[in-house]
Amino acid sequence: MRKRVGRDEVASIYDVAREAGVSVATVSKVINHYSDVSDKTRKKVKLIIKELRYQPNVVARGLVKGRSWTVGVLINISFTNPFVSELLDGIKTALEHSGYDLMRLSTRLDDPDYSFIDHCQSRNLDGVIVFGVERENPSMEQLVHTDMPVMFVDTALVGNRAGYITTDNQNAIELAVQHLYDLGHRHIAYISGELGHAVANSRFEGYKQQLEKLGISYDKSYLKKCDYSFDGGAISMRKLLSLPIPPTGVLCTSDMAAFGAIHEIEEHGLNVPGDISVVGFDNTYYAQVFKPGLTTINQNIHNIGVRAIESLITMIENSEYLPPILTEPSNLVIRQSTGTPRLP
Repeated sequence: MRKRVGRDEVASIYDVAREAGVSVATVSKVINHYSDVSDKTRKKVKLIIKELRYQPNVVARGLVKGRSWTVGVLINISFTNPFVSELLDGIKTALEHSGYDLMRLSTRLDDPDYSFIDHCQSRNLDGVIVFGVERENPSMEQLVHTDMPVMFVDTALVGNRAGYITTDNQNAIELAVQHLYDLGHRHIAYISGELGHAVANSRFEGYKQQLEKLGISYDKSYLKKCDYSFDGGAISMRKLLSLPIPPTGVLCTSDMAAFGAIHEIEEHGLNVPGDISVVGFDNTYYAQVFKPGLTTINQNIHNIGVRAIESLITMIENSEYLPPILTEPSNLVIRQSTGTPRLP
């Protein structure tokens, strides 16, 4: 008969092995996610671990395998943006059964004496996810030339151990322009993020190319740039409404900017979509509860977070794995913020 661990005793890996009827090495393989353990044995060991409330010694594991089982996430935009919460939820989902923990990183990216890679190494991180940092930032240039596994979100940077994931941005914008055109809009404005970055440039090219394809001349007065925020969208919309011929349809490159644009339209006594149709980009949770419901490009943000983490962990655990360049498919979700233009 096996000796059970008392309620107040702290279980060891030897207790788990004894209760499961396997070797200590097998328990270690289950804990460290080795593949050469049968499903039956893996389930049995995990059950015993749960029954005994065994807590693996992460520090000891790190000393043996040279890892901390911790990945960092650097997000350099406001956490009030719903895109961030959905991205983090995807990251959390992917990490739940991975054996890795997550550390949120705070940095001083504008400090010329600051080294982001030193920051990561001082915390013994196994890898890092980066979102919202310009590719020209010196810290990012330094990062892609190290052996630190990294996955960028929406930043087209690659290196020996660095990959990235982004949305099919150009095609997404083309879908949105086509939607407005099919409804009858010919005066289609564009509220963009700051141009000069790969994502913003790709979306802008999609806008211009689809207009050309549809036989609509590009009007530079219909281009307004903002920081993807509610206030930025409102300010941009105010400028569009002051034009001699205001647009009947407006395409915004973030949901938050679209919400701001709609607010500004209504502040001017106009109606969405009766007077002006508005399309967003992201399909955050608020797009479906906002009134009117926001027609928007669905980025599959949650899935971007999941795929970023899965790729990062694969890089961490397989040094020969080539850093991926991933494109997440997008689609248009039609709600109540778009309709046929009002006749003159």
